[in-house]
Amino acid sequence: MSDQERQKPLPEWTERITGLRDRLGMSQGEFAKRLECSPMTISRWERGLGVPSTHHYVQLGKLADKAGAWFFWERAGLQKADVARTLNLARMPSGRLAAPGLDQARAGCGQATRLISLPVLRAVAGTHGTYGNKKLSLDRIPADRVMGAPADWCPNPEYTSLLRVRGHSMEPVIRQGDILAIDSFQNEPGLLIGKVVVAAHDHKGLCVSHLRRYQRLYVLESEDRSHEPVILAKNSGWRIVARVLWWISPAP
Repeated sequence: MSDQERQKPLPEWTERITGLRDRLGMSQGEFAKRLECSPMTISRWERGLGVPSTHHYVQLGKLADKAGAWFFWERAGLQKADVARTLNLARMPSGRLAAPGLDQARAGCGQATRLISLPVLRAVAGTHGTYGNKKLSLDRIPADRVMGAPADWCPNPEYTSLLRVRGHSMEPVIRQGDILAIDSFQNEPGLLIGKVVVAAHDHKGLCVSHLRRYQRLYVLESEDRSHEPVILAKNSGWRIVARVLWWISPAP
């Protein structure tokens, strides 16, 4: 960095980006991979030598927590209604199904329940010992249909989708053929200890697992303890991509 660069105060957005990357515990290369840009682009942002595009500001907001997300979304010039519409469109690239509106349903007590449409992704998450689809970015997976679910089951509906399961090592909790409801807004390991999560690996694909912590180590464990646990570390290639909210099992 030149003397002129050192003297020039950095804008707040550069500090926010660096702070977000530090909070996620990512290198510039890992962060670039999440945002689908180059490590040099991240370096330029953090030094104030380049400004993120509107698309990248939206993606930064999706990686931030709820308190920090609006800083990036407002930098993109978006209002709340615009953000919801933009995220829905970003989740439906070519071949993705548009979700139809659903009417309210009434339970036996007569109380109306608001339903939302969730896309069923054309991908599967494997259990330990079984490979899932190699899809690191959930919002780029097309859907083949939609299913309705109660709105109060999905705290972040714009980030919620459905994913099929392959493999047996999470049985009897989760079985092969079950459909998972996953929330990609919730992907911070420190907030998901003891939860069922979906993790992703470049070569092993998507995997559904228990997330646990032993001392300072985050570990992915199957229900079947005959499978070796996976330690989440910077050089492991694994990262958490979503929390499993609930799942649907077919009738026996």
